[in-house]
Amino acid sequence: MHKKGFIFDLDGVIVDTAKYHFMAWKQLSKDLGISFSEAQNEQLKGVSRVKSLEKILAWGNKTISDEMFENLMAKKNEEYLSYIAKMDASEILPEVESVLVFLKEGNQKIALGSASKNARTILSKVKLLHYFEAIVDGTNVKNAKPDPEVFLLASEAIKINPEDCIVFEDSIAGIQAANTAGMLSIGIGNEKVLHEADFVFQNFSKMPNGFLMSLINNEPNQGQ
Repeated sequence: MHKKGFIFDLDGVIVDTAKYHFMAWKQLSKDLGISFSEAQNEQLKGVSRVKSLEKILAWGNKTISDEMFENLMAKKNEEYLSYIAKMDASEILPEVESVLVFLKEGNQKIALGSASKNARTILSKVKLLHYFEAIVDGTNVKNAKPDPEVFLLASEAIKINPEDCIVFEDSIAGIQAANTAGMLSIGIGNEKVLHEADFVFQNFSKMPNGFLMSLINNEPNQGQ
């Protein structure tokens, strides 16, 4: 059996913490007297906290002092962390754990490549941390996706060449990062949004039987 590197994004792939970001931003917007919709929240996916707050202020036509800006960012993170603190294994997205078990039993290399600075905390909460040989997250990475840095660091950490790595992503920026890194990209989510990926599945439960095995054995057409 060939040895491959499987690199997972966290949010929207393993767990859905996007809803907690939405709740925290919504509360902050409300405090500022700015209305905030789910459509606007979509525009903040994969965007840094600083840029997200700048966008919200622009939508609300508001300017605030640098000091208040810093305070609001800290407050948003505290609110978000209070939601994370209550997470448990019930929040793992469909079939994720069975995929991790299959790869682990097949002696494949598994890494996480995420912008989240809370990745370890979240993986611990949902009891998946032990599956990952390497975690590259917001604390290790200088350049955000679509820059390939996060995935290249992950492939280095598990000692697997980029061309032998497979990335699971739910954002277009993440798919572009994987493609730029020369890795096989698998979109998890909406095919219209993730059309640049090599393969797209709505979620892991929609992945055909034998698909992972075909990737490991270098027979990617088997999955189609």
